Amino acid sequence: MTLSTAAPPAGPAEKAPARGRPGRRPIRRAFLRDWQLYTLAIVPLAFFVIFRYAPMIGNIIAFRRFQPGGSMFGGTWVGLRYFEMFLADPTFWRVFTNTVIIGLLSTVVCFPLPIVLALMLNEVRNHAFKRFVQSVSYLPHFLSTVVVAAIVMQLLTVDGPVNQLLSFTGGPPVAFLQEADLFRTIYVSSEVWQTVGWGTIIYLAALTTIDEQLYESAKIDGAGRLRQIWHVTLPGIRPTIITLLVLNIGTFMAVGFEKILLLYNPATYPTADVISTYLYRLGVVSGNFSYATAIGLFEAVIGLVMVFGANLLSRRTVGASLW
Repeated sequence: MTLSTAAPPAGPAEKAPARGRPGRRPIRRAFLRDWQLYTLAIVPLAFFVIFRYAPMIGNIIAFRRFQPGGSMFGGTWVGLRYFEMFLADPTFWRVFTNTVIIGLLSTVVCFPLPIVLALMLNEVRNHAFKRFVQSVSYLPHFLSTVVVAAIVMQLLTVDGPVNQLLSFTGGPPVAFLQEADLFRTIYVSSEVWQTVGWGTIIYLAALTTIDEQLYESAKIDGAGRLRQIWHVTLPGIRPTIITLLVLNIGTFMAVGFEKILLLYNPATYPTADVISTYLYRLGVVSGNFSYATAIGLFEAVIGLVMVFGANLLSRRTVGASLW
């Protein structure tokens, strides 16, 4: 007689104990544990809410006939009337063209120079000389725009050092700040002097993250210093370059309000007047708040489109983007 050795039928499967996702904690528990760190974000968040997001409510007056002293949401609804006005205004298109030209010059000239300076400093082996160059190039950043504008005006006045040098060489004195054709050169030159040194800090920090073994491999393959920079250094800091480029494009249309306001005058309006200074004269000086708000909203929309476009283009072309 043969006995069956078959296993007994399997019973209902036992329910496995529930396991949460590793490292996942409730928000309340995380806040109670790290509440000191979260409190550090209160001031920055309050700043952006009060000075960045709350004022956006005022854009409603771009569609209403706003009267100073009246309600922000009151007045007569005029729709797109103010947008049609500035789009048909030749003065607006002149300042729009000036904004684009000065923005392009600032981006083309001022954006690559910090990269070049950082690459040059990265090749310097004399640490004392490197620290000296860094300190000298950083210092102008800590000067206020008013001080920088005052220095530029003192240098370029008719009896200033530049004209004295011209007189010494036999040339006639030049009223630089009264020449419309020279204003863009003066502005971009002052921007280079003030911002290039400070911009190298981020790139020098990015250079420290590049693996030294990549340079050793490039040396073994016979690559010289220039080829190492091209094939190792620049690809290593490419994400940083793309991020800063997208951020710079975001402020493209709001170029240099403070410095231009301090340096320009009616004689240089044809080449110096930009959208931000035009808005200042229309809104603050003349009191045309609704008209100025419509232009400012138009400028902000263009800046937003440029940021998204630049981010999309960089993601599809080089594979790096801000988000």
